[in-house]
Amino acid sequence: MKNNTSTSLTQDIFRVILALSMIFAGISHLTFFRIDFQAQVPNWVPMSKDLVVILSGIVEITLGLAVLFWKNQRITIGWTLAVFFVLVFPGNLAQYLNGTDAFGSLDSDNARLIRLFFQPVLIVWILWSSGAWQSWRNSKHTL
Repeated sequence: MKNNTSTSLTQDIFRVILALSMIFAGISHLTFFRIDFQAQVPNWVPMSKDLVVILSGIVEITLGLAVLFWKNQRITIGWTLAVFFVLVFPGNLAQYLNGTDAFGSLDSDNARLIRLFFQPVLIVWILWSSGAWQSWRNSKHTL
């Protein structure tokens, strides 16, 4: 998708914050929260939970770096990251449904339930801050 949409300084700041958060989350997948992230891998996933956590950490670091530095592809990367957020949502849902504690703060059904509502926020955040949503809207008007 062509980068035909400019973003504001506010969008750029929020995009950088999200990119840095993704990089941090990816690093935490590979290091200090590796076991905690395994709690989010649904039992029906046909791979080792540890491998899923490692691979998702690598993907998060890669997407975070891409959002941060590959500006001429930010719209495509925005859509890609939004899809990633949708794909990992079943893990958050499984953690809630299974009542699995993690991270020290996800230790109650209420905390795990509230966390579910942050995934749509992340999706909207990346689509807005990358200009992907506006680019899609603009493309509808040029058909």
